[in-house]
This record gives sequence, structure tokens and C-alpha cells, in this order.
Amino acid sequence: MKAITFDTVRELGLKLPRTEVGSAWGSPCLKVDGQRFCAMAINRSAEPNSLGINCDFADRDALIAEQPDVYYTASHYENYPCVLVRLAHVRPDALEDLLRMAHRFVSSKPKRRTRITKTRRATKVTKQSRT
Repeated sequence: MKAITFDTVRELGLKLPRTEVGSAWGSPCLKVDGQRFCAMAINRSAEPNSLGINCDFADRDALIAEQPDVYYTASHYENYPCVLVRLAHVRPDALEDLLRMAHRFVSSKPKRRTRITKTRRATKVTKQSRT
């Protein structure tokens, strides 16, 4: 069996609608409608070659209870709705299912409003005063 890497994740994820490749905190990720649904885990509390998959806490707990050798969480990630996946231990078909689950989880959430920062507000006011 070929080793699973982020290239494998990218290949499987891009089959899902509206998926794009991006970067989050310097780590490769997949996004749907601009929102991240999976990314390589880069915090030092995570094991190397782990993928963070967005999901609800109940799904995370069930996955970890069912296969603790494949799924886990780490101190930094405990308060976030995600599960960490050891890419060296996950089967390709299970990875496909996880990506679909994460894609659905993120795309079903209401869109976040764009936050207007002081800089953007100042730019907006300056542009309005010029006209």
C-alpha cells in the first residue's frame, strides 16, 4: 500500500464540490467556500504526519473510541471541533469518508461575517471623504 501524504489528501479532497487548496498557519489545507475543513497538524502537541479533520465533538469522541491507533486529539486541539488522524494508519477509503464528513460539516455551517478591522474602516472612511 502506498503511503498516504497530503498529496493523497489533496487528490481525494479536490473531488468534492467547491474545494480549493490553501494554507493555514503555513500548513497545507483544503477549504470549501473559503473555510478550512482539513489541514496538516503543525502544533507541537500533535504527532508528525497527522491531519486535522473538522468534525463535531461527538464524532471525534466516537472515532477515537473506535480506533485509538488511527484517531486521537492533543492538548492544543482539544477545544476545537476536530480529530487528528495518523496518516500512516488510516485506510484510503476511511480517509475519503472523513474528508466528505469534514466537507459537509464545514459547508453546512452558516457563513461567517467578514470582520471589519480598524484599518479597513479607516480606508473606507478615507475613500468616502474623497468623493
